[in-house]
Amino acid sequence: MNDSLQNALDWISGTPLRVAIILISAMIAQAFGTRAIERAMNRLATADLVPGPRNIVSRQKERARTIGGVLSSTLKTVIWVVAAAMALGEFGFNLGPLIASAGILGVALGLGAQTLVRDVLSGIFMLVEDQYGVGDQVDVLEVQGVVEKVGLRVTCVRDKKGTLWYLRNGEILKVGNQSQSG
Repeated sequence: MNDSLQNALDWISGTPLRVAIILISAMIAQAFGTRAIERAMNRLATADLVPGPRNIVSRQKERARTIGGVLSSTLKTVIWVVAAAMALGEFGFNLGPLIASAGILGVALGLGAQTLVRDVLSGIFMLVEDQYGVGDQVDVLEVQGVVEKVGLRVTCVRDKKGTLWYLRNGEILKVGNQSQSG
């Protein structure tokens, strides 16, 4: 074997092989993690968490699907950020300054995105506490109508005149729900 072919084989079996292993491991971790989240959310959607007349299966499935989507997106983001950092490290990039810059950028974004974070956290708690769901007749802020869509950031309510209102979950401080009993 000549020297150039040997050098090429040595190079391929070094960094590119390790990067390929990192990427394949990330794909496998994402597949297993997503499957585990789906199984847990399916179990949660069919579990009898609230015995009695308030047990509304469709609402419970909607909440489980929304929470599962949030968990899957978070898992995917974490896995690929870690995999990208590991791959860059394999190519010899100094990750110290990049991590320090990301920390400063994270603080700046955190300060600027406080309302977004408040909206999402309020949406999560609203879903977990089952305050209202699609089809409920509600009185929210100055709007009275039927809930058409419930998301983590916004809730859509159509009033009696036909206007569709987009209400940020972080701004909703009190809700009157005429559809829920006792």
